[in-house]
Order: sequence, then C-alpha cells, then structure tokens
Amino acid sequence: PESAQLDEAAIRRLQDDLPDDEVLYDLAELFRVFGDSTRIKILYALFESELCVNDIAQVVGISQSAVSHRLLKTSKLVKFRREGKAMYYSLDDDHVRSMIALGMEHTEE
Repeated sequence: PESAQLDEAAIRRLQDDLPDDEVLYDLAELFRVFGDSTRIKILYALFESELCVNDIAQVVGISQSAVSHRLLKTSKLVKFRREGKAMYYSLDDDHVRSMIALGMEHTEE
C-alpha cells in the first residue's frame, strides 16, 4: 500500500514548528549527559537528598575525583554548595527529579 504523503503546506507548518537548532543542540546535550550509567547512578543517589562528594563516592562505588569529574555542573542537572572543604551536591530542581522518575517508569514497563 502507498503511504500517505503530506502536502507542501503541511511540511512547511511542521518545519516552522521545529525549535531552533541551538535549542535542539542543548536538548541533545542534556540527553547525552543522561547517556552515562555512572552519572545516572549519581543522579539517582541524589534523588532523595543532598549528599557530599565522599558519600556519593561510597554509594556509587567510584573515587571522589571521579564523582567531581562525572557531575558536570554545567549540565544544569545538579547544584552544589561548599561547606568548609566539603562539597555538597543535590539535584538542581524538580524537572531533573521528574526526568529520572519518568525514565525509570519507562524502563520498568
């Protein structure tokens, strides 16, 4: 059977509705960050509460330097605060919590 094809006006409307390439690039970068199982473990460990680097390292089973390296503060997924020499991390906001929860829900279906 022949597949239905959209007319030019419909194609143009869909093209106009696409976000700008820069926005799509940022979205792709966000999902790239989620593409690493160790980072996902760290984010999941932070799901309920703030943790210091040492605690994250112990929970996830990696070195403290690996935690700092993996946390990509620039990804806007985690926020941090310093208390003396200790660094504490938490999920940046409820959007991050929702993305993790939805991802888990999807994978468990």
